[in-house]
Amino acid sequence: MADDMPVAVITCTQPACQAQAEKLAQALGLPLQQLPTGLYLQVAADGLSLHDADNPQQGGVRVDFVTGSQAHRRQFGGGAGQMVARAVGCRGGVRPHVLDATAGLGRDAFVLASLGCEVTLIERQPVIATLLADGLDRARMAGGEVAEIVARMTLICGDAIDLIDDWQGEPPQVIHLDPMFPQRDKSALVKKEMRLFKPLAGSDEDAPQLLAAALQLASHRVVVKRPRKAPELAGRPPSSALSGQSSRYDIYGIRALNKP
Repeated sequence: MADDMPVAVITCTQPACQAQAEKLAQALGLPLQQLPTGLYLQVAADGLSLHDADNPQQGGVRVDFVTGSQAHRRQFGGGAGQMVARAVGCRGGVRPHVLDATAGLGRDAFVLASLGCEVTLIERQPVIATLLADGLDRARMAGGEVAEIVARMTLICGDAIDLIDDWQGEPPQVIHLDPMFPQRDKSALVKKEMRLFKPLAGSDEDAPQLLAAALQLASHRVVVKRPRKAPELAGRPPSSALSGQSSRYDIYGIRALNKP
Protein backbone atom coordinates (compact mmCIF):
# COMPACT_ATOMS: atom_id res chain seq x y z
CA MET A 1 0.00 0.00 0.00
CA ALA A 2 1.18 3.49 -0.78
CA ASP A 3 2.30 5.42 2.29
CA ASP A 4 0.86 8.73 1.09
CA MET A 5 -2.81 9.03 0.30
CA PRO A 6 -2.95 10.33 -3.30
CA VAL A 7 -6.63 11.25 -3.30
CA ALA A 8 -6.55 15.00 -3.79
CA VAL A 9 -9.94 16.21 -2.64
CA ILE A 10 -13.48 15.53 -1.61
CA THR A 11 -16.16 17.23 -3.67
CA CYS A 12 -19.82 17.96 -3.09
CA THR A 13 -22.12 19.82 -5.47
CA GLN A 14 -25.37 19.12 -3.61
CA PRO A 15 -26.08 21.55 -0.74
CA ALA A 16 -28.03 18.88 1.16
CA CYS A 17 -24.83 16.79 1.42
CA GLN A 18 -22.49 19.60 2.42
CA ALA A 19 -22.43 18.72 6.13
CA GLN A 20 -21.70 15.07 5.31
CA ALA A 21 -18.88 16.12 2.98
CA GLU A 22 -17.33 18.36 5.62
CA LYS A 23 -17.46 15.57 8.20
CA LEU A 24 -15.90 13.10 5.78
CA ALA A 25 -13.14 15.53 4.79
CA GLN A 26 -12.25 16.02 8.44
CA ALA A 27 -12.28 12.27 9.16
CA LEU A 28 -10.00 11.45 6.21
CA GLY A 29 -7.82 14.54 6.50
CA LEU A 30 -8.59 15.57 2.92
CA PRO A 31 -9.44 19.02 1.54
CA LEU A 32 -12.99 19.81 0.49
CA GLN A 33 -13.33 21.86 -2.68
CA GLN A 34 -15.79 22.37 -5.50
CA LEU A 35 -13.50 21.74 -8.48
CA PRO A 36 -11.82 18.32 -8.28
CA THR A 37 -8.28 17.43 -9.33
CA GLY A 38 -6.74 13.99 -9.63
CA LEU A 39 -8.51 11.26 -7.72
CA TYR A 40 -11.47 12.52 -5.72
CA LEU A 41 -14.35 11.27 -3.61
CA GLN A 42 -17.70 12.69 -4.63
CA VAL A 43 -20.38 13.01 -1.97
CA ALA A 44 -23.94 12.84 -3.28
CA ALA A 45 -27.41 11.90 -2.10
CA ASP A 46 -27.10 8.44 -3.66
CA GLY A 47 -23.80 7.70 -1.90
CA LEU A 48 -20.06 8.07 -2.31
CA SER A 49 -18.11 7.44 -5.51
CA LEU A 50 -14.45 7.58 -6.49
CA HIS A 51 -13.44 9.39 -9.70
CA ASP A 52 -10.38 10.49 -11.64
CA ALA A 53 -10.64 14.10 -12.79
CA ASP A 54 -7.99 13.42 -15.43
CA ASN A 55 -10.06 10.59 -16.95
CA PRO A 56 -13.71 11.66 -16.59
CA GLN A 57 -14.82 9.35 -19.40
CA GLN A 58 -14.17 6.24 -17.31
CA GLY A 59 -16.87 7.12 -14.79
CA GLY A 60 -16.82 6.57 -11.06
CA VAL A 61 -16.60 3.56 -8.77
CA ARG A 62 -19.07 3.01 -5.95
CA VAL A 63 -20.14 0.11 -3.77
CA ASP A 64 -23.69 -1.04 -4.48
CA PHE A 65 -24.99 -4.25 -2.95
CA VAL A 66 -28.63 -3.48 -3.73
CA THR A 67 -28.74 -3.18 -7.54
CA GLY A 68 -26.55 -3.89 -10.54
CA SER A 69 -23.99 -6.66 -10.80
CA GLN A 70 -24.11 -7.60 -7.12
CA ALA A 71 -27.87 -8.07 -7.21
CA HIS A 72 -27.55 -10.18 -10.36
CA ARG A 73 -24.81 -12.30 -8.83
CA ARG A 74 -26.87 -12.80 -5.67
CA GLN A 75 -29.82 -14.08 -7.67
CA PHE A 76 -28.14 -15.90 -10.55
CA GLY A 77 -24.47 -16.31 -9.62
CA GLY A 78 -24.53 -19.99 -8.79
CA GLY A 79 -24.87 -19.97 -5.01
CA ALA A 80 -22.54 -22.33 -3.15
CA GLY A 81 -21.22 -23.57 -6.50
CA GLN A 82 -19.27 -20.35 -7.01
CA MET A 83 -15.52 -20.76 -6.85
CA VAL A 84 -15.04 -18.48 -3.83
CA ALA A 85 -17.72 -20.41 -1.92
CA ARG A 86 -16.11 -23.75 -2.73
CA ALA A 87 -12.68 -22.39 -1.82
CA VAL A 88 -13.71 -21.30 1.69
CA GLY A 89 -15.50 -24.61 2.25
CA CYS A 90 -19.23 -23.89 1.83
CA ARG A 91 -20.89 -27.25 1.28
CA GLY A 92 -23.98 -28.90 2.67
CA GLY A 93 -24.70 -27.15 5.95
CA VAL A 94 -21.13 -25.91 6.44
CA ARG A 95 -20.93 -22.11 6.56
CA PRO A 96 -17.63 -21.10 8.16
CA HIS A 97 -16.84 -17.81 9.85
CA VAL A 98 -14.63 -16.03 7.32
CA LEU A 99 -12.15 -13.22 7.81
CA ASP A 100 -11.72 -11.35 4.51
CA ALA A 101 -8.41 -9.63 5.25
CA THR A 102 -8.24 -7.74 1.94
CA ALA A 103 -11.86 -6.65 1.60
CA GLY A 104 -11.62 -4.09 -1.22
CA LEU A 105 -15.12 -3.46 -2.59
CA GLY A 106 -16.54 -6.32 -0.52
CA ARG A 107 -17.80 -8.37 -3.45
CA ASP A 108 -16.53 -11.77 -2.38
CA ALA A 109 -17.49 -11.07 1.23
CA PHE A 110 -21.04 -10.21 0.12
CA VAL A 111 -21.30 -13.47 -1.81
CA LEU A 112 -20.22 -15.44 1.25
CA ALA A 113 -22.57 -13.52 3.54
CA SER A 114 -25.43 -14.11 1.10
CA LEU A 115 -24.80 -17.85 1.51
CA GLY A 116 -25.02 -17.57 5.31
CA CYS A 117 -21.40 -17.06 6.37
CA GLU A 118 -20.51 -14.58 9.07
CA VAL A 119 -17.82 -12.42 7.48
CA THR A 120 -15.40 -9.98 9.11
CA LEU A 121 -13.89 -7.60 6.57
CA ILE A 122 -10.59 -5.75 6.95
CA GLU A 123 -9.63 -2.93 4.58
CA ARG A 124 -6.59 -0.85 5.40
CA GLN A 125 -6.84 1.85 2.72
CA PRO A 126 -9.05 4.53 4.34
CA VAL A 127 -10.68 5.78 1.12
CA ILE A 128 -11.57 2.27 -0.06
CA ALA A 129 -12.85 1.41 3.43
CA THR A 130 -15.01 4.55 3.35
CA LEU A 131 -16.54 3.52 0.01
CA LEU A 132 -17.25 0.06 1.41
CA ALA A 133 -18.78 1.42 4.62
CA ASP A 134 -21.03 3.68 2.56
CA GLY A 135 -22.23 0.71 0.49
CA LEU A 136 -22.95 -1.31 3.62
CA ASP A 137 -24.89 1.59 5.15
CA ARG A 138 -27.06 1.98 2.06
CA ALA A 139 -27.70 -1.77 1.98
CA ARG A 140 -28.86 -1.68 5.61
CA MET A 141 -31.22 1.20 4.83
CA ALA A 142 -32.63 -0.68 1.83
CA GLY A 143 -34.07 -3.32 4.15
CA GLY A 144 -35.27 -6.74 3.09
CA GLU A 145 -32.98 -9.55 2.03
CA VAL A 146 -29.98 -7.31 1.33
CA ALA A 147 -30.11 -5.82 4.82
CA GLU A 148 -30.22 -9.34 6.29
CA ILE A 149 -27.13 -10.27 4.28
CA VAL A 150 -25.01 -7.26 5.28
CA ALA A 151 -25.99 -7.83 8.92
CA ARG A 152 -23.58 -10.78 8.66
CA MET A 153 -20.77 -8.46 7.48
CA THR A 154 -18.58 -6.53 9.96
CA LEU A 155 -16.09 -4.01 8.57
CA ILE A 156 -12.86 -3.01 10.30
CA CYS A 157 -10.58 -0.32 8.87
CA GLY A 158 -7.00 -1.14 9.75
CA ASP A 159 -3.87 -3.04 8.80
CA ALA A 160 -4.69 -6.73 8.52
CA ILE A 161 -1.28 -7.95 9.67
CA ASP A 162 -1.43 -5.87 12.85
CA LEU A 163 -5.04 -6.87 13.53
CA ILE A 164 -4.34 -10.56 12.95
CA ASP A 165 -1.24 -10.48 15.16
CA ASP A 166 -3.29 -8.86 17.95
CA TRP A 167 -6.48 -10.90 17.36
CA GLN A 168 -8.69 -11.23 20.41
CA GLY A 169 -11.32 -13.92 20.91
CA GLU A 170 -12.12 -16.97 18.83
CA PRO A 171 -10.07 -17.16 15.63
CA PRO A 172 -11.85 -17.22 12.26
CA GLN A 173 -12.22 -20.62 10.69
CA VAL A 174 -11.19 -19.37 7.27
CA ILE A 175 -9.12 -16.38 6.18
CA HIS A 176 -9.60 -15.13 2.63
CA LEU A 177 -6.83 -13.14 0.94
CA ASP A 178 -7.00 -11.33 -2.39
CA PRO A 179 -3.88 -9.15 -2.48
CA MET A 180 -3.28 -6.66 -5.25
CA PHE A 181 -1.06 -8.34 -7.82
CA PRO A 182 1.91 -6.49 -9.38
CA GLN A 183 0.66 -6.21 -12.96
CA ARG A 184 3.15 -6.35 -15.80
CA ASP A 185 0.97 -5.63 -18.82
CA LYS A 186 -1.56 -2.93 -19.55
CA SER A 187 -4.25 -5.37 -20.65
CA ALA A 188 -4.52 -6.63 -17.08
CA LEU A 189 -5.68 -3.19 -15.90
CA VAL A 190 -8.90 -3.15 -17.86
CA LYS A 191 -11.36 -2.66 -15.03
CA LYS A 192 -11.79 0.95 -14.04
CA GLU A 193 -11.72 0.16 -10.33
CA MET A 194 -8.26 -1.34 -10.78
CA ARG A 195 -7.07 1.80 -12.56
CA LEU A 196 -8.43 3.90 -9.69
CA PHE A 197 -7.39 1.65 -6.82
CA LYS A 198 -3.82 0.92 -7.95
CA PRO A 199 -2.51 4.38 -6.93
CA LEU A 200 -4.34 4.00 -3.60
CA ALA A 201 -3.51 0.45 -2.61
CA GLY A 202 -0.24 -0.18 -4.42
CA SER A 203 0.74 -3.80 -5.01
CA ASP A 204 0.51 -5.19 -1.47
CA GLU A 205 4.22 -5.89 -1.26
CA ASP A 206 3.71 -7.28 2.24
CA ALA A 207 1.35 -10.01 1.02
CA PRO A 208 3.82 -12.79 1.98
CA GLN A 209 3.83 -11.50 5.57
CA LEU A 210 0.02 -11.37 5.50
CA LEU A 211 -0.13 -14.99 4.37
CA ALA A 212 2.22 -16.02 7.18
CA ALA A 213 0.11 -14.18 9.76
CA ALA A 214 -3.11 -15.69 8.38
CA LEU A 215 -1.72 -19.21 8.60
CA GLN A 216 -0.93 -18.60 12.27
CA LEU A 217 -4.48 -17.42 13.07
CA ALA A 218 -6.96 -19.36 10.93
CA SER A 219 -8.32 -22.46 12.63
CA HIS A 220 -9.20 -24.43 9.49
CA ARG A 221 -7.86 -22.94 6.24
CA VAL A 222 -6.48 -19.94 4.40
CA VAL A 223 -7.48 -19.28 0.80
CA VAL A 224 -5.56 -16.97 -1.51
CA LYS A 225 -7.06 -15.61 -4.73
CA ARG A 226 -4.50 -15.26 -7.53
CA PRO A 227 -4.47 -14.62 -11.26
CA ARG A 228 -4.73 -18.06 -12.87
CA LYS A 229 -1.15 -18.17 -14.15
CA ALA A 230 0.47 -16.28 -11.28
CA PRO A 231 3.07 -17.97 -9.08
CA GLU A 232 2.09 -19.14 -5.64
CA LEU A 233 2.24 -16.40 -3.03
CA ALA A 234 5.66 -16.35 -1.34
CA GLY A 235 6.49 -19.52 -3.29
CA ARG A 236 4.46 -21.46 -0.72
CA PRO A 237 2.72 -24.49 -2.27
CA PRO A 238 -0.95 -24.88 -1.26
CA SER A 239 -2.67 -28.06 -0.18
CA SER A 240 -4.98 -27.79 -3.20
CA ALA A 241 -6.20 -25.26 -5.73
CA LEU A 242 -9.30 -24.34 -7.71
CA SER A 243 -8.81 -22.74 -11.12
CA GLY A 244 -11.21 -20.75 -13.29
CA GLN A 245 -10.80 -18.92 -16.57
CA SER A 246 -8.93 -15.94 -15.15
CA SER A 247 -8.33 -16.63 -11.47
CA ARG A 248 -7.25 -19.35 -9.09
CA TYR A 249 -7.78 -20.10 -5.41
CA ASP A 250 -4.84 -21.61 -3.57
CA ILE A 251 -6.11 -23.45 -0.48
CA TYR A 252 -3.90 -23.94 2.58
CA GLY A 253 -5.63 -26.58 4.66
CA ILE A 254 -5.15 -26.78 8.43
CA ARG A 255 -7.96 -29.10 9.44
CA ALA A 256 -11.26 -30.27 7.98
CA LEU A 257 -14.36 -28.10 8.08
CA ASN A 258 -17.29 -30.03 9.46
CA LYS A 259 -20.95 -29.22 9.95
CA PRO A 260 -21.56 -27.84 13.47
